[in-house]
Amino acid sequence: MPLDSTVIQDARLNALLMRLREDRDRPGGSGRRQRFTADPNDYADRGFSIWPEQGEIIYLLCRAIKAKRVAEFATSIGFSTLYFAAAMRDNGGGTVIGSEIVPAKVATARRHLTEARLAAYAEIREGDARQTLRDLGGPVDFILIDGWPIPGDGPSLARQVTEIVAPQLRTGGFLMNDNAEPDFLEYVRDPSNGFISLTLPIKRGTELAVRVG
Repeated sequence: MPLDSTVIQDARLNALLMRLREDRDRPGGSGRRQRFTADPNDYADRGFSIWPEQGEIIYLLCRAIKAKRVAEFATSIGFSTLYFAAAMRDNGGGTVIGSEIVPAKVATARRHLTEARLAAYAEIREGDARQTLRDLGGPVDFILIDGWPIPGDGPSLARQVTEIVAPQLRTGGFLMNDNAEPDFLEYVRDPSNGFISLTLPIKRGTELAVRVG
């Protein structure tokens, strides 16, 4: 998305977002791809993140519903966190609660928030989101599920974390998923869980759900 089309009117933040976008495909400045492993610590120097279009949607929706408390799994280096935190600031105050299991990425995310002058609007919890996000301190307005896609036969991390955080989402609040895990889709498309959802044609298919009951 061109920089001049962004909905965020903050030159400092836009410059940082642009730099992070440019760096995203050049890990370590080499551009080399690593063989996939299931250990997120093997990618401590890589910033996996949402696409800018997803960030724009997050910002717009948070502004539209006047969100004050939001959460995300996982923070990585803070790309999505910056969009959330900007919305909290521009809504007059609020907090994005993030969870990140890799200590080096927690430090990087905090540094980016400080650079953007948004640190006051973010709380990054270090550790396993299945523990760190159990108590979000009250009902939340928006939750992003963008965690590590660990292969295996059991439930995905996206599904596990969703089952923990979804009950903390207020009616009318949004739940967005980045990686289209099949068991996440199964959860939000089951009417008994209280959601209606739509697949947006972004990335591999971004699922946007709203809690209706």
